[in-house]
Amino acid sequence: MPRNAADRGINMKQGVLLAGEPMALFIAQSEGPLECVDGYTAAIAGAEYNVAVGLRRLEHTAGYLTKLGDDPFGRRIVRGMRENGIGTELTALCAGRPTGFMLKSKVHAGDPEIFYFRKGSAASTLCAADVEKLDLSCYGVLHMTGILPALSDGCRAAALALADRARDEGMFFSFDPNLRPQLWPDRETMTRFVNDLAARADLFLPGIAEGQTLTGARTCEEIAAFYLGLGAKTVVVKNGSAGAYACTPEKSFWAQGFPVRQVVDTVGAGDGFAVGVLSGLLEGLPLCEAVRRGNAVGAIQVMSVGDNDGLPTRAQLAAFMEKGEPANA
Repeated sequence: MPRNAADRGINMKQGVLLAGEPMALFIAQSEGPLECVDGYTAAIAGAEYNVAVGLRRLEHTAGYLTKLGDDPFGRRIVRGMRENGIGTELTALCAGRPTGFMLKSKVHAGDPEIFYFRKGSAASTLCAADVEKLDLSCYGVLHMTGILPALSDGCRAAALALADRARDEGMFFSFDPNLRPQLWPDRETMTRFVNDLAARADLFLPGIAEGQTLTGARTCEEIAAFYLGLGAKTVVVKNGSAGAYACTPEKSFWAQGFPVRQVVDTVGAGDGFAVGVLSGLLEGLPLCEAVRRGNAVGAIQVMSVGDNDGLPTRAQLAAFMEKGEPANA
């Protein structure tokens, strides 16, 4: 089997399984500290949910492995999944455990303030036993982030079990660290566990700041070399507006970023990048073109308020990559 991700032979007939925690999201309607906000707009959040929505808008098959509370938030999320065409056969509603939710501030520049309410959530009870009995035959790709294993000891065991099953069943394993240090018991546990999963990945997608935190390296090139040395097949290091650096054992290159007319909200940019790269590889694009598409989707996403509202359709993506402006934007 070829060693690098671009040559693994995944194709658009293979479904992508997302595993993680979708949450109810409340976006502040006015700027200011969250404790001073009087009104919020409800939406759905979660890194893996964003990727699932983005893949569906680009006409790929996606399903979601998670647990939700049997409550209004959980039922709203399931409805949102179904409205977006995301498979829910591996999504369970659990009585007695709540669905996580989060608040996000409104800003005109920079990163918004985020506050989580997810301790003891239904998703945090996911465990290895839940994974062992799953039928994954509909899926050829697993995409996971470092958020799931941050939720609990059981979720860490579930994440390892998923990675093992992906390997044993010949699935393509894509992993984005998506670091949330506040969710981990300590930095040492976070670094050790995330690097262990990265070593198993066919495609590893760290941001430069995440790579610096996890490795102590400073440059994109050094970060990529570190993870190739651990065993990752392909590493793509995101570096914001500068673009991304991709590296396999055989080749390396920079993919230039796309100009953005105005950064509205940075949340979800990395998830959009994953959508672009994964969809490109699913469609058989060379790695260089898939990474360029990732840069484009990430750029489109930061021009939108919601975590996934800006994720483009195929027509919008094509227009942006050609002219720098999404169709009907």
